[in-house]
Amino acid sequence: MNGYIALVSILIISAIIMTIAISAGLLSINEADMGLEKNLASEAYYLASACAEEGLQQIRDSAAFEGGANLFFSNGSCNYNVIAQSPNNRTINSSGLSGDIIRKIVVTLDSINPSINIVSWTEVPDF
Repeated sequence: MNGYIALVSILIISAIIMTIAISAGLLSINEADMGLEKNLASEAYYLASACAEEGLQQIRDSAAFEGGANLFFSNGSCNYNVIAQSPNNRTINSSGLSGDIIRKIVVTLDSINPSINIVSWTEVPDF
């Protein structure tokens, strides 16, 4: 009878320890996934910023520039589109993609001559 009680006690303690170990393992996996998603979101934002900067460079090179392009990098891609609101006003819509995360930026300019004046640089959920 004593052996039976000891065996049942060991099985119960083992089950509790295994439950704790599995929970800790699942928590670690979840934390790693959240960390990866945060890194991808940061990369996507920086890619969108890179394309917005490329749009600004195109405007610097040619004040009449309208249009866009796609850029590809080792960690993702981005695209931008420069839209003329008036002869001196421009809007740049830019998005960055890293993994399956997309971040979008809208840059508004109220002057391009004699120098570019950025009114806003805002992350948006959609264009």
